[in-house]
Amino acid sequence: MPEKETVAVLGTGDMGDSFGPKLAKLGYRIVYGSRNPDSGKMARLLEHTGNGSVAATYRDAARSADIVLLALPWHAIEQIVASLGDMEDKIVIDLAWPESRIAEDGYDELTLSQSGAETIQQWLPNAMVVKAFGTTASNVIDNPDVAGGLVSVPIASDHKRAKEVTARIAAELGLDPVDAGPLRMARYIEGMMVLYMVPHYQGQSTGWEFYFRRSNYWMCNEYTGGELDGDAPPVVDAGNLAEIPDTHGEPEPCP
Repeated sequence: MPEKETVAVLGTGDMGDSFGPKLAKLGYRIVYGSRNPDSGKMARLLEHTGNGSVAATYRDAARSADIVLLALPWHAIEQIVASLGDMEDKIVIDLAWPESRIAEDGYDELTLSQSGAETIQQWLPNAMVVKAFGTTASNVIDNPDVAGGLVSVPIASDHKRAKEVTARIAAELGLDPVDAGPLRMARYIEGMMVLYMVPHYQGQSTGWEFYFRRSNYWMCNEYTGGELDGDAPPVVDAGNLAEIPDTHGEPEPCP
């Protein structure tokens, strides 16, 4: 079995301290990036993570890794990303909440003209940026069974290899990777992230986790398989789609 990649987990908050230990148990070497890599809190996290995990500055962690996981608040991302230097050929997985504000009606609204992931790709033009895991709660990363069903992870990127690596990690974590198309689709994933918070703002007693039930209904439907598709141009990557792990098996045959 080939040796697994080194993953830099930038940020040790609610998501970072969930991803690090879980990925370490899967055999990935973890390098935490932190403002305070020598703190007592970090020492305790390293002990919990195990598998030879270490801590470093954000820049040193990212430069030593194959995969960089951005588990940071949006207000800190631009400054930290600017400090990383050239991330050429590195896979950068953005799971950050995008820039937003509370609107007059009390709900969140996005404030960027494009997705946060697209903005990060502009800041890191030589990296392979992926939007993923932003719609997944940290307790589901800790234990996927708490959701009572298979939780989906929509994955958007302009880079096939990066999408496949991210999908493999999602499947290893016990999640359901879904190809969501090119990176521009990240804006819709980030919209799902805003939607995720709706029950919390409403003061509801329960929220939700996102999952997609696989179905071939529309593939078998004469309307979508006929004139509509014939008039539409093929997607740009139609002949070179990412290979996503199959977590569902073969669909039922068309009636």
